[in-house]
Amino acid sequence: MIHETVEAFAQDLPPMAALGGLDLGTKTIGVAVSDGLRQVSTPLETIKRKKFTTDAARLLDIIADRQLGGLVLGLPRNMDGSEGPRCQSTRAFARNLEKLVDIPITFWDERLSTVAAERALLEADTSRKRRAEVIDHVAAGYILQGVLDRMRHL
Repeated sequence: MIHETVEAFAQDLPPMAALGGLDLGTKTIGVAVSDGLRQVSTPLETIKRKKFTTDAARLLDIIADRQLGGLVLGLPRNMDGSEGPRCQSTRAFARNLEKLVDIPITFWDERLSTVAAERALLEADTSRKRRAEVIDHVAAGYILQGVLDRMRHL
């Protein structure tokens, strides 16, 4: 089930289940996971996008292996808060994924998550090549951590 608010999403989650965070790009999907207590988000991997069925198969493997209880997709709103074509694409991806999984899905405003991830990687003195390899799943980590922090205050 897709939830528009984190509050509704949180109520629908099974207890003590880890969550997954996704940063959907046109070429890659950054993936992050939380611990079972939903305190900390950890970047996991970057999936090179091919077609939906291939991408979804990898995500289903991660969901099963990590026993995820819910998914958070970064929603790439415009800086003025409006939704453009990338938001529509993300919502379509969520609707297609919803048909394959029996866990709650929600969205999180991902504005500037990639900028924050890039800044953190620069502060860690990460090489340009390495930053390019990890930026998407580090951004997914920021997206998921935002939801975890929000849920702590519900």
